[in-house]
Amino acid sequence: MASVGRLIVDTLVRNGIDRVFCVPGESYLGLLDALYGRDDIDTVVCRHEAGAGFMALADARLSGVPGIACVSRGPGASNAAIAVHTAQQDAVPFILIVGQVAAQDVRRDSFQEIDYGHMFGRMAKWTAEITDPARAPEVMLRALVTATSGTPGPVVIAVPEDVLTAPLDAEPVAVPALPATAPDPARLSELRDTLSTAERPVVLVGSAFDRPGGREAVNAFLADWQLPAVVSFRRQDLLDNTERHYAGDMGLANPADQMTALREADLLLVLGARLSDITTQGYSYPRMVRPEMQLVHVHADPAQIGTHFAPDLSFACDPVRFVREMGALGAPPPNGRADWIDRLRTIRNGIAALRGFSADDGIPFEKVVHLMGEHLPEEAIVTVDAGTFGAPVYRVVPFRQAQRLLAPISGAMGFGVPAAVAAGLRRPGVPVICLVGDGGFMMTGSELSVAMERGLPLKVILSENGVYASIRINQERAFPGRPVGTGFTNPDFELFGKAYGFEVTRMRTEADLDKLPALLAAPGPQFIIVDTSLDAVLPKKD
Repeated sequence: MASVGRLIVDTLVRNGIDRVFCVPGESYLGLLDALYGRDDIDTVVCRHEAGAGFMALADARLSGVPGIACVSRGPGASNAAIAVHTAQQDAVPFILIVGQVAAQDVRRDSFQEIDYGHMFGRMAKWTAEITDPARAPEVMLRALVTATSGTPGPVVIAVPEDVLTAPLDAEPVAVPALPATAPDPARLSELRDTLSTAERPVVLVGSAFDRPGGREAVNAFLADWQLPAVVSFRRQDLLDNTERHYAGDMGLANPADQMTALREADLLLVLGARLSDITTQGYSYPRMVRPEMQLVHVHADPAQIGTHFAPDLSFACDPVRFVREMGALGAPPPNGRADWIDRLRTIRNGIAALRGFSADDGIPFEKVVHLMGEHLPEEAIVTVDAGTFGAPVYRVVPFRQAQRLLAPISGAMGFGVPAAVAAGLRRPGVPVICLVGDGGFMMTGSELSVAMERGLPLKVILSENGVYASIRINQERAFPGRPVGTGFTNPDFELFGKAYGFEVTRMRTEADLDKLPALLAAPGPQFIIVDTSLDAVLPKKD
């Protein structure tokens, strides 16, 4: 007879999940044993639970199925909490499986015990604890449906160590196709009429299109209907940035001239994006609660519609299906929007222009990013950690249709290296480039051991300036000339890279940048350390 642990693994496989990321613990040995000898699911052993969680999130974005991380009770779950938060902020389907104390010891304040329902609260979409082996199939069904439906997000499942090994005669659960939510034909016709008269429409494209076929569908819709579009935070790869309709992104603080133009829109069509603080520039665009322009919101999760902004028209349906059905109606005449599209594109081009500054204290990292963007392979995957060094990526790199960007919408440091490892595993043969700061690298850089173990030819570009630069920038604005708590001392990163089997190159001056294209094209793993200018990004004194 099989066990609960075997039922969990078989259910994952039955639903197209072929990889789990873990840091082992004695509280879930029964689950690890169920993974033994399997050739239909890959067990990736990580060095820290945060790294395992981040890898699972990146893998979910590339595979289209929930990412899975397995950790031990107490400390393991606590370390993995950052991935739960990131999954919630990034709307990524993720299941965290936690080994729990024995069933008889639950709620006795036992060694390393945590009540995960209280711990994860509203951070997770759902938290469950399997104390009755017979309910394991039911919990797995609900976990998979919850993680993937509506707004995708994290689910936490705690399983006591003795329940994992309990016998269970049950078939693995196959999740049925989720209900297909179709847009109302009458409202589609109404929107077509609205678009036909709109002189200055803007489309906001969100994460719902980050799935097979989504990018192609929305790019075709925008091109056919001649609609300019911006993407939500750190989702540049949803649209082909080289196309005329791409007008940029909604970032942490968009330039004033861009926001002035966007406020002149007479129609804002939001496709598959949540209208949260960054997407709306601190809830200032559009105007709350009654927007200054017509607002149309399309989202699969009705709970995301009308939370802060009152739409004139809304569709609680699959946004990919929505744009396909709008396309089937036939695009109306563009109503003389060429000047409007060109105006937004011109502003976007100005934002993307390389700034011509140099610095005495190192290389302005923007120049590294610009050069990387010029030589980015056609199907490259770029992973970016959180930090000021990464800001130019979202501004100057012209992502094309087949390229992918993996960056933490939550702003979580430590994401970049694990995401690159997961990308290398998921897309063997595809170039993977990781951009990471020295602060973020020291949090999860040890996951390069997985890259070494699996022979992944990652290209890691490390920005070194010995400072938590994004915090220092804000510190200098608020408390000029009084830096404290934002600087640190680094180890020898050249030795670090060599220890993980990478070819190591250090770039100290702008002349060294000439080496970058060849390094990115090299066949093996490359570890590129850039002495990065801090002065280039600090607020300038009057």
